[in-house]
Amino acid sequence: MPSVIALDAMGSDRAPKPEIEGAIHAARNYGMRVLLIGPEATVKAELERHPAASRLPIEVVHASEFITMQDKAVQAVRAKRDSSMRVGLRLVREGRAAGFVTAGNTGAAMATAKMVLGALHGVDRPALAAVFPTAPGTAAILLDVGANVDCKPHNLEQFAVMGEIYFRSMFGHTMPRSSFSAGKRPRVGLLSIGEEENKGNELTRKSFQVLKRLPLNFVGNVEGRDLFNGHVEVVVADGFVGNVALKISEGVANLVRTALKESLRATITSQVGAMLSRSAFAHFKKRIDHTEYGGAPLLGLKGVCIITHGSSNANAIKNAVRVAAEFAERHINQSIEQGLAALRPAVAEAVVAPVH
Repeated sequence: MPSVIALDAMGSDRAPKPEIEGAIHAARNYGMRVLLIGPEATVKAELERHPAASRLPIEVVHASEFITMQDKAVQAVRAKRDSSMRVGLRLVREGRAAGFVTAGNTGAAMATAKMVLGALHGVDRPALAAVFPTAPGTAAILLDVGANVDCKPHNLEQFAVMGEIYFRSMFGHTMPRSSFSAGKRPRVGLLSIGEEENKGNELTRKSFQVLKRLPLNFVGNVEGRDLFNGHVEVVVADGFVGNVALKISEGVANLVRTALKESLRATITSQVGAMLSRSAFAHFKKRIDHTEYGGAPLLGLKGVCIITHGSSNANAIKNAVRVAAEFAERHINQSIEQGLAALRPAVAEAVVAPVH
């Protein structure tokens, strides 16, 4: 893994506590160097509460400002020129860090990343890609999950290309061969309200016509349940629909964990059963725990930027740092740029061709 990851120490709802604990776990478990970005006095005061941190490759990089969840993204990006987000992303641009992680304001993170790092050639709008566990025990990704609320068909076609490349780079080597058809390419689906080609709103109907002309393993429209049943590896949506799907899924996962725990404690018999199945329950809990997946990469940038929840705990931060390192190590941005360049003639043909 790359040795240096910049971490926004002031992004989460309870900053800097989860960030510092997550940095300690990442440095200890993965042997990487973590740069904690934020007001030096604040960050160091929390860091000193963890004596073990002094023996780990963790450093504090001063940033005099930070962007809150209440700040309006565009205004904050312009006004707070020494924010922890901007300082961290600048380290990536200068090559002093392999990637940047934040649990802060998503809109501000996207705007700052586009401004500081810039978009890859051929990318109009970067997209957030979230990982979902599937019934076969594998994974699927959904993009966009909140970076772009209003989209055009050409945005979704870029999302499809970037998502397909990202999935192959990060998860393709772990997938069973039977999961892939058409030369073991990930199956790409368009999130809609029905499988039929004419289902959906104007955006999905037009996007369907564009996507089916691309040299991807496009399987057509998919529905919400297909995020979890293993029938597709990459699901494409605009940021509004994708974010709603993501938040509902996380809410259901939390409900299932809570309800199952309550049921296992309800009676003596169930408590005995719970003791006997403790290992299985721990495995189940980990499998549906979104903190295990490490946040969502912002695909389409000239650099690595991972955005995770404002409510992130130390485990989520640790895994977000891991994902940032893996993303950089596998040169996914270069693969995306090359993939878009190779597909440009097909993309241009799809855009020019009449859409009915």
